[in-house]
Amino acid sequence: MIPQYLIDFDLQELPVVETDVIVIGSGIAGLYTSILASATHRVLLITKKSLLESNTRYAQGGIAAVTAEDDSPAYHRQDTLLAGAGLCSSAAVDVLVNEGPAGVQELIRLGTIFDEVNGQLALTKEGAHSHRRILHANGDATGYEIVRALSIQVEMLHNVEVWDDHFVIDLVTEQGECLGVLVQMPDGKRVFVRGQATILCSGGSGQLYRYTTNPEVATADGVAMAYRAGAQIRDMEFIQFHPTALSYPGAPRFLISEAVRGEGAVLRNIKGERFMHRYHELLELAPRDVVARAIVSEMEETRSTFVYLDITHESPEMVKHRFPTIYETCMQYGLDLSSDWIPVSPAAHYMMGGIKTNLHGESSIKRLFACGEVSSTGVHGANRLASNSLSEAVVYGSRIVNQIRSLPKRSSDIPAVSFRLGRTEGPFQAMVEKRLKLQKVMVRYAGLCRSRDTLLRAQEELGRQLPLFQALLSKREEYEFANLLTASLLVVQGALHREESRGAHFREDYPERNDSAWQKHIIHTRDQGMTEEISDDV
Repeated sequence: MIPQYLIDFDLQELPVVETDVIVIGSGIAGLYTSILASATHRVLLITKKSLLESNTRYAQGGIAAVTAEDDSPAYHRQDTLLAGAGLCSSAAVDVLVNEGPAGVQELIRLGTIFDEVNGQLALTKEGAHSHRRILHANGDATGYEIVRALSIQVEMLHNVEVWDDHFVIDLVTEQGECLGVLVQMPDGKRVFVRGQATILCSGGSGQLYRYTTNPEVATADGVAMAYRAGAQIRDMEFIQFHPTALSYPGAPRFLISEAVRGEGAVLRNIKGERFMHRYHELLELAPRDVVARAIVSEMEETRSTFVYLDITHESPEMVKHRFPTIYETCMQYGLDLSSDWIPVSPAAHYMMGGIKTNLHGESSIKRLFACGEVSSTGVHGANRLASNSLSEAVVYGSRIVNQIRSLPKRSSDIPAVSFRLGRTEGPFQAMVEKRLKLQKVMVRYAGLCRSRDTLLRAQEELGRQLPLFQALLSKREEYEFANLLTASLLVVQGALHREESRGAHFREDYPERNDSAWQKHIIHTRDQGMTEEISDDV
């Protein structure tokens, strides 16, 4: 069994830092909640790398919110529920679609500059959206623009202290309540940070897989530490693979935004044939899981490692203006988006599951909140609708801060919490080697296509790494590997339990969706194992 803490400690022996609100992570969720919370509370924002390094930074497509006259929250709701394949929380979706437009206006007030056409917000359309409602910035650099604007605000606020290069090891709890966090400082020393509320905004889990659009920091830290602390974790089997990541020798798996297909790009196999008509009536703009599996099917049929994305029928001027970041990145590898077909293949992109929260972002542990990709609010269901993630972070970030303002003050006494497992130093192979092996296991046995046999194999391979939790850990890469191992086991166990195919979860041995048996969530808790919960999607 995975222990409650990764390290042995005694709070009475650790240095203590006091604050009101602890925010972990510096993507859109962390920055936005820090800004709002700072109006009434002292905030400590902890990030394991730097203020600008997060999944948000790499988000290209945009942020989904109803701003056009021909659109409505009802349409946005319908699209979200359809993509979520029967597992969305209708109440959570209602919150998103109705409060999203105000959240976008708040981002603009805080300095985010979205693209405009003739003085109006420029809107695009992405897969499974019925209307143009995606706001974007600098063409295809929306995430970076939001992070740029919000980080400037954070740096100006005297009520927000930022700790770069600090690693949060674990949440400290007592009797079902979060007291604060154990943090390792850049010099290796450890400290207990105590707060009235803790908000996990630590992002996703892309590094579970060998090929991902996520940065190196996306190691499922928040989900893993919340699981160890006893929080409910939901829907971990649903990992979204982005259909179109650059697949070229020597190049990283760089995201080629869905907006490229939204603007008319088509997919071709290596024979040059369009193929999406064989898989879905929405063609290239079908839901992401459909497009990703169609690409894999074509790759297998043509014995290729990629398919092509073709937008060469558009003018070079339009392509360069609309997708400057993608254009420049491809050019670094001798690929001209305006005249060449671009080789692409699927890569791990987004974690639909996470820490189960209510409509105010509260987890099942008192005073512990989750926001952004690390959370499971119920908005995304089995398959996230494109560009809903950034708006979710803003909407629920605002709700979390409102909830924190109503929390009663807690005593400042340091409780006598300690943990002793009697850990020993083990002769472990290099963490980079262990991480690569884990990623290969997840790609091979628990990726886009799964079966009972492959998942059992994954469980067996991952189980061999469990002695790690009995070892003396002291380095960031060791903590990260422990978090990846924790999250990968949750993904595999959930995928093995769900004997159907739905959204981003596809079982070759159970290829059909089965609403009568499986329109429900799988909940993981450290003490109770797996339980099921009926979905309230209507």
